[in-house]
Amino acid sequence: MDITMIWYLIPALVMFCCGIYGFLTRRNMIAMLISLELMLNAVDINFVVFNRYLFPGSSEGWIFTLFGIAIAAAETALAIAIIINFYRVCKEIDVEDATELKH
Repeated sequence: MDITMIWYLIPALVMFCCGIYGFLTRRNMIAMLISLELMLNAVDINFVVFNRYLFPGSSEGWIFTLFGIAIAAAETALAIAIIINFYRVCKEIDVEDATELKH
């Protein structure tokens, strides 16, 4: 019994929708970063699934996924550094307090 593509795409869609919901409803920078990572992981799942079903002999989907994971790791490290510096200045990591840095 072969598993069809939809059984991989539905969990990726649920992950992506949960990430969008978390990103739009949370005001905490760490929670927003986690939501963003959830969306990126859903996209990586889609890369692998579409590669497997559309081009079974090639490995471009795997390469894009590894590249996406590397970019996500670098983005997370940079975002956490920014959040730590923001916390040192404002003693809070709420997005609403980020407007204080403009002045």
